[in-house]
Amino acid sequence: MTSDLALDHVQVAIPVGGEARARGFFGDLLGLVELPKPADMAARGGCWFQLGERQLHLGAEQDFRPAKKAHVALTTDTLDALRARIEAAGHATQDDSPVDGRYRFFTEDPFGNRIEFMDRTPRQ
Repeated sequence: MTSDLALDHVQVAIPVGGEARARGFFGDLLGLVELPKPADMAARGGCWFQLGERQLHLGAEQDFRPAKKAHVALTTDTLDALRARIEAAGHATQDDSPVDGRYRFFTEDPFGNRIEFMDRTPRQ
């Protein structure tokens, strides 16, 4: 049996009132474009970003706890430059073993959520 399911968006929790810090990390540092939330959802807090053909939703959670194992993995053609930018902004990074020739590293967003970055294509 095959499925016609596809990924539309991923949601990551942030603490209530964390929108400005989220915009600084995901918007300013990573360069994601913020999307307007639908009017009926805007009062819930959080913010949404375009992520290629998909979206990254950051949802404000009253009883927030950062995701230390669960994570979003983002790909890029400029992994080394992105890592340098993230480190220059004061975020620690941690290497992990390549997957199918694609190098990768982890960092945390300003709230402690684990984020993975990896090469879009294998290195030669």
